[in-house]
Amino acid sequence: MKPIEIYGLHSVKAVLEREPQRALHIWTQQGRDDARMSQILELAARFGVHVDAVPKAKLDQRSEGQHQGIIALIKPAPEWQEQDLLDWVASGKRIPFLLILDGVTDPHNLGACLRSADAAGVDAIVMPRDKSAALTPAARKVASGAAETVPVVRVTNLARAMKSLRDIGVWMVGTAGEASGTLYQSDLRGPLAVVMGAEGKGMRRLTREHCDVLVNLPMAGTVESLNVSVACGVVLFEALRQRSL
Repeated sequence: MKPIEIYGLHSVKAVLEREPQRALHIWTQQGRDDARMSQILELAARFGVHVDAVPKAKLDQRSEGQHQGIIALIKPAPEWQEQDLLDWVASGKRIPFLLILDGVTDPHNLGACLRSADAAGVDAIVMPRDKSAALTPAARKVASGAAETVPVVRVTNLARAMKSLRDIGVWMVGTAGEASGTLYQSDLRGPLAVVMGAEGKGMRRLTREHCDVLVNLPMAGTVESLNVSVACGVVLFEALRQRSL
């Protein structure tokens, strides 16, 4: 697979700490020598990754100014295929905790969902191949390294993938504002997939029909809904709370 560029201190550091063999080359901003950058340079030296210091303008040109003073060229992580995920769930090595994103198209929202997923201990994220955000450098930067740790499984037919997961025991909990039950009334402790809909439109009809239960997030204020990445964090951390008891 073709090498990709990532940028941001968290993202580059995550690769060097967890999978340094994937790092091919690093460019840093000339004159930047703060503590966070020094840690990354020490890691790069330890693992023999070549580093070039270049003018800020060159980094701006490569990343539209979103680099935090560092860009790295890395080998992409091996992608999980749908069958890899099904085999892993069926293996019973651990109780699966999955996140399904139905049509999230904003790379920043995808990155934020990845970051929450990593923090909550999600095993993998499932997304449709079409009409979904790609793991762009911007998404990876927002994810703060989580894009390098949480597998993203892109499937051709999301409803079919959900059915396959249900058939091997994964409970599908979808979020919908009109649902009668709330998130806090749901048991989220077993084999679980949290299903989040797209920004604004929510879940598609077939996705909704393949959920075992729909829940809402109680709203105490005047706004009608939350940003998908914020709602994602709320649901995942309620699941983490229950699964930690």
